[in-house]
Amino acid sequence: MNTSFWKAGHAPTLFAAFLYFDLSFMVWYLLGPLAVQIATDLALNAQQRGLMVATPILAGAVLRLLMGFLADRLSPKTAGLIGQVVVITALFGAWQIGIGSYEQALLLGLFLGFAGASFAVALPLASQWYPAQHQGKAMGIAGAGNSGTVLAALFAPGLAALFGWQNVFGWALAPLLVTLVLFAMLARNAPSRPKPKAFADYLKALGDRDSWWFMFFYSITFGGFIGLASALPGYFSDQYQLNPVTAGYYTAACVFAGSLLRPLGGALADRIGGIRSLLVMYAIASSCIAIVGFNLPSSNAALALFVVAMLGLGAGNGAVFQLVPQRFSKEIGVMTGLIGMAGGIGGFLLAAGLGAIKQHTGGYQLGLWLFASLGVLAWIGLYGVKQRWRTTWGSAAITAARV
Repeated sequence: MNTSFWKAGHAPTLFAAFLYFDLSFMVWYLLGPLAVQIATDLALNAQQRGLMVATPILAGAVLRLLMGFLADRLSPKTAGLIGQVVVITALFGAWQIGIGSYEQALLLGLFLGFAGASFAVALPLASQWYPAQHQGKAMGIAGAGNSGTVLAALFAPGLAALFGWQNVFGWALAPLLVTLVLFAMLARNAPSRPKPKAFADYLKALGDRDSWWFMFFYSITFGGFIGLASALPGYFSDQYQLNPVTAGYYTAACVFAGSLLRPLGGALADRIGGIRSLLVMYAIASSCIAIVGFNLPSSNAALALFVVAMLGLGAGNGAVFQLVPQRFSKEIGVMTGLIGMAGGIGGFLLAAGLGAIKQHTGGYQLGLWLFASLGVLAWIGLYGVKQRWRTTWGSAAITAARV
């Protein structure tokens, strides 16, 4: 990353986008690390627990369309401020009123979806400041807000053990309020923002076959990251009888790996091309998940493979969004919303599916192998479109970025 990158855009906005995304992801993911403790107190089975942790993911996926639309029509900064206020209000209500039933936990998950929808705000806010050759780095840094999942996995189970899981919602308010103030002070909308898109533009974008390819690719990389992050506390608890705090530490190691590699994956894609980078990452992630599916007797072996898989998925997230601005530079707000929605839906299906499969088969094997198979299918699909992409919108005559 050279000096020209820092001069090419607006660093305070990039930092504000990262911070907003980071803390939003922390609370979006909050039910995952608390799942074992909440399920114990509310007497939830594996399928209910899986749906509880998957609900914020699905809500975030759907709300990304709304937040992307607001970012286009109002501005990314205004949309970000609105989303943060909604999440803070929901957490305050959960803390003061309490969560006493499965249905109330699902309702909280719906409101936490606004935190997951921050994706459709933070990435355009950062992207619009940077030229094509720096999109991988800019989107990677802003997207490294995935690391908020690490904070939740590390601290939420321990705080719940000390103070009760209901009070964790109160603890989360302090950093969120600080982030709201900093975001309001530091973030600036890019002077050359694209014109607002109408709802019809979203439908028009869906008519482009490349949009469906990107949605599918991201449903595997990001869907795999957030779906596994939400399911792993329960997986380590069920499979290896780890206590909630230890399961949280194991999960934190996995999500840290995925979060760390997102910006590095973007930078790698800038250097060697997004397609080549993504092909490698799909191969790594699918292989590791398939091996874990054999029900390894050692929790440490499973942890190591999940860490490597999350490295691949995290880098894959960065690679996907190195490519998207090259293909859809004028529709980045629309496409960020659509692709982000697809990623969230993928995460929902993975987290809820693993819980349902565990409930009905007694194990996670089938779910893990199904996900690994989808990774292989994504690899095949990407390899199939590689030549067309590199000779059309990704050719050297069209873009300075490596595709």
